[in-house]
Amino acid sequence: MQRVLILDACQRSALSVTRSLGQHHVPVITADSSVNALAGCSCYSSSYFKYPDPQTRPKQFIDFLIAITQEQDVQIIFPMTELTTTLLLENKSKFINVTLPLSNLDAVNAISDKSILMKTAESLHIPIPKTWYVDTPENIKTTLDCLAYPLVLKPGMSWLKHNKRWFRSTVQFADDPRTAYRIVTEDPAFSAHPFMLQERVPGVGKGVFALYNHGKAMAFFSHNRLREKPYWGGVSVLSESAPIDSTLLAYSRQLLDSVEWHGIAMVEFKVSEDGQPYLMEINTRFWGSLQLAIDAGVDFPWLLYLITTGHDIDEVNDYKKGIRLRWLLGDLDSLYISLKSKKLSLYNKLVTLLLFLKPMNFKTRHEVNRWNDLGPFWWEIKQYIKSLINMAA
Repeated sequence: MQRVLILDACQRSALSVTRSLGQHHVPVITADSSVNALAGCSCYSSSYFKYPDPQTRPKQFIDFLIAITQEQDVQIIFPMTELTTTLLLENKSKFINVTLPLSNLDAVNAISDKSILMKTAESLHIPIPKTWYVDTPENIKTTLDCLAYPLVLKPGMSWLKHNKRWFRSTVQFADDPRTAYRIVTEDPAFSAHPFMLQERVPGVGKGVFALYNHGKAMAFFSHNRLREKPYWGGVSVLSESAPIDSTLLAYSRQLLDSVEWHGIAMVEFKVSEDGQPYLMEINTRFWGSLQLAIDAGVDFPWLLYLITTGHDIDEVNDYKKGIRLRWLLGDLDSLYISLKSKKLSLYNKLVTLLLFLKPMNFKTRHEVNRWNDLGPFWWEIKQYIKSLINMAA
């Protein structure tokens, strides 16, 4: 078994990868920029290391990883975020005898850059929201005055560099030209980088999760989001494994095949009220509800490890449907947001509370709190209490 270093250990996806590989007796070490971390508290993490913050000290971050991989005899690195993925690929030649289970940088940029992705989708006749591409905000006011609202302002990349510092960009929404112009001129994600303007598509978010082996599709998975944080749309806190929509699967294959993808990817769509799907983005990292796929029978981390170590694997064409995954503290946050909201009626708040308190069926598993590995849950509880104290202070 080759030793694996899992980065971004505060991510729930990192915990899922740690548990998956550890249960297959793969030696795992974890690391993040904090003193301790969620995955680092798992019984399957043999060691935990604190590295320099890649957002503010990218060079020192890479230097640390080079040193630790040599010191700990690490042969594979699993990054969990777009930022650490990008930094690793940009410095790939510096890592000797270390394998990155990733596509090359050009392929990653081709689908993580949303502007390039949308143009690729158009060329493949895959539906996208009505889109305007903006390279520079100069003279943008005239354009904004002519567009229909509400409008979505979407940065080209999830992580951007500004004034020698990396920052995470966010999608913004505008109900009128004045708001849109303020966002474009004040937010460096738009004022200093190319971006897109898109019509807002009301509907339901759908995702297709994939694993590829040097251009060959090996596994797909899909789930339904039953509850999210916040309740109007965000991170999944209760999800259920579901059949894959054939249209979304075909679109996902076209996009990933076009760049001869390697590794994992999450293709996100918005399905409108009339059933029309629109491509939103592709994430080139493990997703938050990864544990659900593992529980349903698609063990993406283990399959990726096997591919990376040169093993032949069979295609995964089926998995258990109706399996549920609950992120308990995330669900609690979602409940709090719902009860506090002024937009929900008293009746809707009562229904939300009753659904939260409703006993889970035997097909539901908790994401973080698991009896055979309780360390991460205790760590999460402590962090949760600290955040509540800080909010009250």
